[in-house]
Amino acid sequence: MDLGGEIGEDSDTNKGSMWVLDQKLDQPMDEEAGRLRTMYREKKFSSLLLLRFAFQSLGVVFGDLGTSPLYVFYNTFPHGIADPEDVVGALSLIIYSLTLIPLIKYVFVVCRANDSGQGGTFALYSLLCRHAKVKTIPNQHRTDEELTTYSRSTFHEQSHAAKTKKWLEGHASRKNALLLLVLVGTCMVIGDGILTPAISVLSAAGGIKVNSPKMNNDYVILVAVVILVGLFSMQHYGTDKVGWLFAPIVLLWFLLIGGIGIFNIWKYDSSVLRAFSPVYIYRYFKRNGREGWTSLGGIMLSITVSAVQIAFTTVVFPCLLLAYSGQAAFLVVHHDNNETVTQAFYRSIPDRIYWPVFVVATLAAIVASQATISATFSIIKQALALGCFPRVKVVHTSKKFLGQIYIPDINWILMILCIAVTAGFKNQSQIGNAYGTAVVVVMLATTLLMTLIMILVWRCHWILVVIFTGLSLVVECTYFSAVLFKVDQGGWVPLVIAAAFLLIMYVWHYGSLKRYEFEMHSKVSMAWLLGLGPSLGLVRVPGVGLVYTELASGVPHIFSHFITNLPAIHSVVIFVCVKYLPVYTVPEEERFLVKRIGPKNFHMFRCVARYGYKDLHKKDDDFEKKLFDNLFMFVRLEAMMEGCSDSDEYSVYGQQTEKSREILLNNNGNTSPSFGDLTMSTVDAIVPVRSPVNASNTVSSQMSNHTEMDELEFMNNCRDAGVVHILGNTVVRARRDSRFYKKIAVDYIYAFLRKVCREHSVIFNVPHESLLNVGQIFYV
Repeated sequence: MDLGGEIGEDSDTNKGSMWVLDQKLDQPMDEEAGRLRTMYREKKFSSLLLLRFAFQSLGVVFGDLGTSPLYVFYNTFPHGIADPEDVVGALSLIIYSLTLIPLIKYVFVVCRANDSGQGGTFALYSLLCRHAKVKTIPNQHRTDEELTTYSRSTFHEQSHAAKTKKWLEGHASRKNALLLLVLVGTCMVIGDGILTPAISVLSAAGGIKVNSPKMNNDYVILVAVVILVGLFSMQHYGTDKVGWLFAPIVLLWFLLIGGIGIFNIWKYDSSVLRAFSPVYIYRYFKRNGREGWTSLGGIMLSITVSAVQIAFTTVVFPCLLLAYSGQAAFLVVHHDNNETVTQAFYRSIPDRIYWPVFVVATLAAIVASQATISATFSIIKQALALGCFPRVKVVHTSKKFLGQIYIPDINWILMILCIAVTAGFKNQSQIGNAYGTAVVVVMLATTLLMTLIMILVWRCHWILVVIFTGLSLVVECTYFSAVLFKVDQGGWVPLVIAAAFLLIMYVWHYGSLKRYEFEMHSKVSMAWLLGLGPSLGLVRVPGVGLVYTELASGVPHIFSHFITNLPAIHSVVIFVCVKYLPVYTVPEEERFLVKRIGPKNFHMFRCVARYGYKDLHKKDDDFEKKLFDNLFMFVRLEAMMEGCSDSDEYSVYGQQTEKSREILLNNNGNTSPSFGDLTMSTVDAIVPVRSPVNASNTVSSQMSNHTEMDELEFMNNCRDAGVVHILGNTVVRARRDSRFYKKIAVDYIYAFLRKVCREHSVIFNVPHESLLNVGQIFYV
C-alpha cells in the first residue's frame, strides 16, 4: 500500500512556539537510554592465529605485488634496451622504490593507521570522522561515542590537532573536499580491481608463446579471458576458502622467483648487485633524459601498495629483490634481443623447470586478481555503509571472519570491464600504463589522508608530519608526472572508470544527504503529537507498527502524513532508525538503543539500531526478533528502576554503572531466563549518587511487577496480532529553477540509481503483505 504526498522547499519545520516543550519531551538517546559498560571485549589474536593470517595474506593481499616481475621490465623498456647500464639503473629504481614505498611507508607507517585491523581509504576516513566532525551526513550522537569499538583520542585545545580539527569543521566545503579525496581514492581502487586481473592474467598467459613465437596473440587473449571468467565465477565461495587454497601457491611462487633470481645472478652477471647504490639512478636519468623519466611508469608497477608486516618483511620483500636482480642479470647479457625483453621473466627461467613455473605463475596471477577483487568488495561495502554507494546485495562468505564478503552485482561488472580491457588493448604495455596511473593516484590520496591521521589521531609533532608528507609527495609526484606522459597510451582507462564511479558515488551521496536534511527539517513536533492524547486522535487497532526513519530523535514527517490520511494507527508504535557509524563493527550487545516516547499509555517507543561498516543486516525475522527482545528488556528494566526510585538517594539520569545494574537485577527474582543476557546499553537508568541500594527493599519493586507484566502481555498480544513495517519512500527532485546539471544529477542519475538499487524492504526482508510504503516528494 502506498500513500503519496508532496512537500515544497518552503514547508514549515513545525517547531513553532512549543519548541522548548518539544525538546523536553524528546530528549537525546543518551539522556533516556544511558551509558552501559558491556562485557564485550575485542578479540585478542594468538601468535598462532597471527601466523595464520600472515600466511593467508600471501594469498589475498600480496598476489598483485608478487606477480609484478611478470611485466615490470617489459613496461619499463617497451621499445627495447639501448645500453645494458640502463638495466642496472632501472633495477636501482626498483630496489629503492620497493624500499621507500611498500616497506618504509606502508609497512612501518600506513599499516599502523588501521581501524581495528581494517584498511583502505574509507577506514582512514572513518578514523578521521571519529576524531573530527567531518562526516557530511551528521547522524552521529554523543551516545555513539560510548561504544567499545568507538576509539578516539583527545588533545589540548591549543595543540596543532585542535587547530586542524577546528579548521576542518569550520566550513562545509572542506568536509566535501575531504570526502571527494576519499571517493577519488576509492574509485581508483575499483579501477585496480579491473586492471590487476587483466594485466596479471594476460602476462601469465603470455608464457605459452615463448616456445611458439609464431603463435597468434589472439590465442593468448582467449586463454586469459577463459581464466578471468573462471576466476570471477568462483568469487561466491569467499576469500576464507580461497585464501587457504591459494596461499601455498603464492608462497611457492615467491620461493620460485627468489630461487630463479639467485640462479640468474650466479649464471649471468652478479655485477648487477651494484644497483643497490643509488648513484646508478642518477646516471640512468642523466643518460636517458625524458625517456628515462617516462619509464618510471613501468617502475611504478613494482610497488603496488598492499602490505602486511610479517609476510612482507620475511617473504615478499627479499624474494622480489632477488627476482628483479635475477631478471636484470639476464637482461644485461641478452639486451640486444627485443623479444627477450618482452618475455624477460619467462626466458630467464631454466628450461628444466619452465612448465612447472608457468603453471605456478598462472595460478599466482589468479591470486593477484583475487587480491584486488577482494579489496574492491571490501571498500564498496564501506562506501555503502557510509552513504556513498547505492544499496547492493552484500553476502558474507565466512561465518568466522566478519570482513570476507561477496557482492554479486559488482563482481559481474568487474568481470565485463576486465574482459573488455584485456580484449581491447591486447598487450601488457597499455594495460600497464593504465595500471600505473591508478596505483599512483591511490598512493597520493593515502598520503594526504595519512597527513591528517598523523595530526588528529596520532598527534605527531609537526616536524614528523612535514617530513613524512614531504618525502612521500616528492616520490609519488615524481611517479605521477611520469604517468601523465602516458595518459594517451592507455593511462586514460582508469581515469574514465574512476570518473564514472565517482559520478555515481557523489550523486548518490548528495541525494542521501538531501533526504536526511529533509527529514530533519520536516520532523513533527513531539509536543503536538502528545497533545493528541493516548489515542493520537485515531482508532488504535491491535498490532505493532514499525515506522522506519533516518532520524534518531523526533517524529518523522511520514508518520504525520500517515495518520493524517488514515483514520487508524496500531496499538504499539515503534520508530526504528537504522544507522551506520564510522566504526568497523558494533557489538551485538550494544547494537540497540531503546527509549519510550511520551507516557506509558501512548505505547510509543523509539529504537535505534546501530551498525558498523563491516556489519551485515540479518534477515528480518532475526532483526525483528532482536528488536522485540530489546524492547521487552527495556520495559522490564524500566519497571524495576521505577520500583527502586522511592529513595531520595537516587536520581534518574542518563547513565548506569555495571554495579547498580547488577543490584537492580538481583532485586527482581521474576526475570525470565529468555532475557538473561542483560548487556543492553540502552535503558533508562537510576544512578546511585551516595550509597548502594538496600537489597531488602523489594516492596516497590514487587508493586511495579504487576504493571510490567500487564504491559508486556499487552505488547505480546499486539505482536501476535501482526507487525506492519511502515517505510518512507521520499522522492528527491530538482526545483524547476535549478541549473541544468543539477536537474540531470537529481532527476535522472539519482532517480535511476534509486530505481535499480535494492529497496529497504528487500534489505530487511520485509514480507510484501506486511509492508506499507508512505510516499513523499521533496524538491531541492
